[in-house]
Amino acid sequence: MKNLETRRSIRKYADREVSDELLNNLLEQALRTQTMGNLQLYSVIVTRDKEKKHQLAPAHFNQPMVTGAPVVLTFCADFRRTTQWARCRKADPGYDNFLSFINAATDALLYAQTFCCLADEAGLGYCYLGTTVYQPMSIIETLRLPQLVMPVATITLGWPDECPALSDRLPLDAIVHQETYRDYTPERIDQFYTPKEQLPENQEFVRINQKETLAQVFTDIRYTRHDNEALSATLLDALRHQGFLA
Repeated sequence: MKNLETRRSIRKYADREVSDELLNNLLEQALRTQTMGNLQLYSVIVTRDKEKKHQLAPAHFNQPMVTGAPVVLTFCADFRRTTQWARCRKADPGYDNFLSFINAATDALLYAQTFCCLADEAGLGYCYLGTTVYQPMSIIETLRLPQLVMPVATITLGWPDECPALSDRLPLDAIVHQETYRDYTPERIDQFYTPKEQLPENQEFVRINQKETLAQVFTDIRYTRHDNEALSATLLDALRHQGFLA
């Protein structure tokens, strides 16, 4: 079993298939993931077809691992199956609302994380794509997702063809709060973020982006207010389209 402390995101994959047997075995093992009410409020779309991967790529800003990976997995919050079950069993479902989306999204993300841990153990490499919720309508149309099904995470999967450096992480003290939340004073921010900011790779990141601080790279270039607000509107529109918002 791999040590989680050495986990890496893999974006380059060997020219080697991931067998259906292996993939299905990992997906089946992941079914033991915790789930609300034992309802398993998720579905997974497996994409192997080259053309279909090319259709998905623009929604992920054409990141090369989408078309370069043997398999692309789209994890969806899915209340449609449960709703259809209820209707077929003389029950009145009430899952076309935001709370139900949150519950299903939590289920789907937990399942995705369990799958990633199992993929690690099997020696596979993968990359989590946060872009899934940026342009969801494109994914919805490409994968023909019906109402009450919403994409929330994408994993590119294959056999690793690289061994990138480990990404930096904040120390445990930065994220764990004992009993109640302890707010972040300027002194605590310095304590937790100065070592991160002093890493040579992050200093180079600041330089090439022509910024003064690492924080400015994130606020002014990577995750801007304008983009966040625009993508939030897009996400809300998609949730309405899929029936989770009135």
